[in-house]
This record gives sequence, C-alpha cells and structure tokens, in this order.
Amino acid sequence: MLSVFCSPSRYTQGKNATSALGTEMVGLGLSGPALIVASRSPIRLLSETWKSTLAQAGIAYAVHEFGGECSLVEIERIKQVAQQQKSQVIIGAGGGKVLDAARAVAADLNLPCVNCPTVASSDSPCSALSVIYSDDGVVQGSRFHRKNADLVLVDTQIIAQSPPRLLVAGMGDALATWFEAKTCVDGGIKNLRGGLSTQSALALAKLCYRTLLADGADALRSVQTQVVTPALERLVEANTLLSGIGFESSGLAAAHAIHNGLTTAKATHDYLHGEKVAFGLLTQLVLEGQPRSVLHRVLGFATEVGLPITLADIGLTELPKEVLQKIAVRATAENDTIHNEPFEVRPDMVADAIMAADAMGRAWRKDLSPH
Repeated sequence: MLSVFCSPSRYTQGKNATSALGTEMVGLGLSGPALIVASRSPIRLLSETWKSTLAQAGIAYAVHEFGGECSLVEIERIKQVAQQQKSQVIIGAGGGKVLDAARAVAADLNLPCVNCPTVASSDSPCSALSVIYSDDGVVQGSRFHRKNADLVLVDTQIIAQSPPRLLVAGMGDALATWFEAKTCVDGGIKNLRGGLSTQSALALAKLCYRTLLADGADALRSVQTQVVTPALERLVEANTLLSGIGFESSGLAAAHAIHNGLTTAKATHDYLHGEKVAFGLLTQLVLEGQPRSVLHRVLGFATEVGLPITLADIGLTELPKEVLQKIAVRATAENDTIHNEPFEVRPDMVADAIMAADAMGRAWRKDLSPH
C-alpha cells in the first residue's frame, strides 16, 4: 500500500497576519471576486482589515454571514450566494464549522479555498474534510474533498482576543492526535486519504503532543491576558497545523468516534468539539488498557488547562442507561474510526469504558482536592 501525506498548499501564521491576506492570495495566483463566509465576531473584528488588504491586492469581495451549523441546508444556502456573486474563491473566517462549510462550498463549486481561523479551537483548518451536522447539532457524517485548502492564514492577534475556552477546546482536539495516530500506525491502518502514514506525519503528531504539554498552560495565560507570546504561537501551530496534518495523514481512532456518540446526547450540545474529544480520549485510553502512567499524564494536563475529565464536565450529570446505550451504538457505527482499534469494539465495551473513564476522572479530582 502507498503512503500518503497531505497538507494545505500554504500555511501562514503570525500576529496581524490578516493584513497580509491579499498579498498571500495574489502570491498563490488567487483572484476575485471572493466570497467571505464568516460568523458575526470575525465580521466585526476584521471588516476594516479585509477592506484594506483585499483592496490593495485588487480583489473584489462580498461577505456572507454564516448561519451557525455546517449543515446541508447551510452549505446549499452559501452556494447560492457564491453563484449569485460569481465568486472565484471562497474564504472562510471563523471557527471550525464555518471553515468546514466554506470548504464544502468551494469543493462543490470547484473553487479555490482560503481558511482564516479566528480561533484555535480545532484542527479543522488544515484538513480536506467537512464534518456535517444536522440543523440541531448532531453529527451526520463527514464529507471528504479532493484537496486541502490553498491557503490557511492564522492571525494570532485575533486568536489572543478569543475566549480562552476555545483555545482549551483546541487543545482537547489536539491532545487526541498523537494517541489516535499511533494506534492507526501501529495497526497498519489507512489514513483519511486512503494510504498509510508517513514517518513525517507521525513525527508531527508526536510534536503536537509534546508542544501541548510544554506550552499549553502558558499559551492559555496569554489568551487570558490577550497578548501574543512565543508560547501562544507554538501552541496555535500545534492545535491547527500539527494536529491537522497528524490526524489526516496518520488517522483517527476511538476518541473521535466517541465524540460522535456523545453528540447524540442533547445535554452535550452546549459543549465544544474538542471538549468532547478530550473525554473521548480518556475513554479510548481506558478501552485500550493503557498504563496508569499514560492516563495520569493526560489527566494532569487536562486538569492544568481545564479540559473535561468527567461526564459531568460535558453536561452529563446524569446518564440514563438508554442514553449511554445510544452514545455507545453511535460511537461504534459501521465505518466510524473506532474500528481502527486493534481489536473488535462492541457497544457494551464502549459503555463500560465511558463509565470507567468517568470514575477515574472523579477519583483523580477527589485526590487533588484538599482534605
């Protein structure tokens, strides 16, 4: 089997990077008219910068406010606007769902795509897939596109002003990358592009994990004080680029499948993708029978930055058997990534691992609390 490595054509990151958007696009041969698909906050923060940088580059553009969910209805709505505007490039600006929708629209219309994440809350920007949700927030599946974004441009000045919780959620998503990647590589599993992992992809996944442990807490303090620091730059790169390449070019396993299961419980809908992935990772480590030293390292980091380690932390203060069963059945759906584990995984095993992970998280927290 062939090894396959994929990544964006160009990745640009730094303080006030948005001011270079026009220059970067021209350098890649991208021209207007452009359609900027953005949520409300990026429109408020970046409108003047877009006006300046795109005018200097001679790129005409229109702005479309994102509806909130990366659903089939929303994707069709954006496509209609892009066709009306005769758009030649799609620019997504915002969080993971905005970028997923922008990528889907660009792929359907066979147009170049530029991703401008304004939060470091997931590894979505560098991938070539879109997670499709129902209009009420339940994961429906994934759509794989022919290629990754032509440009990913990350403005750390904007990310430094984002809610700290979003950066932490990105750490939760990135925390799973190394463990899922290693499971897939050890098992000779195909990655998300249908090939084996390369050494470079696995090395980037490991660097992602090491960067989280080294810089996570300092980067969180940077966002809490709204300043850009070297630790924040490294952590944003880990959440966005290293995790994005690591998961797509090495593979996913139980953590993300358990996230998909958790989305079926309405009580989790107020919690972010990376928060649910973080608890999914703890469940994966239990499911795999990982050594206590590994679990403690993950629990220690999660506690330090404020990631969920119990079911209550993701809204499930009560978990009736029928809800647990629904989560476990969805997590083990045919073709989901939990089947990349090196053993058969059944719903009852997932349900047991979820409850064991929750008990472990509660015990960890109790041991840390003053007696």
